[in-house]
Amino acid sequence: MIAIIPARGGSKGLPGKNIKPLNGKPLIVYTIEAALTSDYISEVILTTDSDEIASVAQEAGATIPFMRPTELAGDKSKAIDVYIYTIERLKKEKAIEVHDFIVLQPTSPLRLKEDIDASIQLFRQKKADSVISVTEASHPPVWAKKITPEGTLSDYFPEYSTNANRQEIEPAYMPNGAIFIFKYSLLKDKYRYYFSRTYPYIMPAERSVDIDSQLDFDFAEFLLSK
Repeated sequence: MIAIIPARGGSKGLPGKNIKPLNGKPLIVYTIEAALTSDYISEVILTTDSDEIASVAQEAGATIPFMRPTELAGDKSKAIDVYIYTIERLKKEKAIEVHDFIVLQPTSPLRLKEDIDASIQLFRQKKADSVISVTEASHPPVWAKKITPEGTLSDYFPEYSTNANRQEIEPAYMPNGAIFIFKYSLLKDKYRYYFSRTYPYIMPAERSVDIDSQLDFDFAEFLLSK
């Protein structure tokens, strides 16, 4: 199975985050190293529009078969388009047929090799359409509120309004951004991530940090230092 690591150069929340040193190592290197040690990944492919990111990733062992075009590297570019573009170009230029693949975002540095391998095993054992890593939500989504135009608080999901304690509510799980495994034909045909045979790979909160801000970065650095 090939791994695709998407890492565009522009980042508004935390500029330069993909190669920002985290505990002395560029952020993206954590993901590359974990992927390279997997028992199931045959090649680690980076898709980026940044020469600087490409240089760091190549030195760490990733393959950069081609650079990502600028139209797929903007703030509004869809990740799913990047995956389809990458796989179609691999097929056309490298004669590589991709039936399924794993996406490992560089913003999840605390995911382990064991997480990668266990999720791939789950994908194969279940003959899944997709496997997506999740972590248990810290608060029930039905507790969410919104602020009305008048400035008051209102239930975000009024049909599920409840005063129940957390222990009484069925646990909810949020995608944590660390692992996505897809059957390519379905992804391309249906243009979505979730199907009737989508299975969760559950990860603990301490390995589910998804870095999007300086606060996320500082928290990941704190956890790594421990």
